[in-house]
Amino acid sequence: EVQLVESGGGLVQPGGSLRLSCAASGYTFSSYAMSWVRQAPGKGLEWVSALDSGGGSLSYLNSVLGRFTISRDNAKNTLYLQMNSLKPEDTAVYYCARYEGPKVVVQLVPSTRGQGTQVTVSS
Repeated sequence: EVQLVESGGGLVQPGGSLRLSCAASGYTFSSYAMSWVRQAPGKGLEWVSALDSGGGSLSYLNSVLGRFTISRDNAKNTLYLQMNSLKPEDTAVYYCARYEGPKVVVQLVPSTRGQGTQVTVSS
């Protein structure tokens, strides 16, 4: 059974930083591209960032480019999202998601997702 478990969310002031983690299990992590998506209050799912199975082909939503960094450690079966210079509009539940193959499909929200972790940016 595929399991994706996010952690690292919380309350942070504008301009602050958080690092999200996603622990994957139940499949060969290194064979699949991964993504982060988010859902703000009252809105639909929004694709944020992605990378391919080997950690390349990094892609970002324009509004987070230069502030967020996606990475993965295939030896630890873990996906990360380093978020810097956070803004109130980044407030959302963040989900890690698995593509169905090794390559990224930019802006596609994968259907295999974890339960999410809440990120709140507020003073």
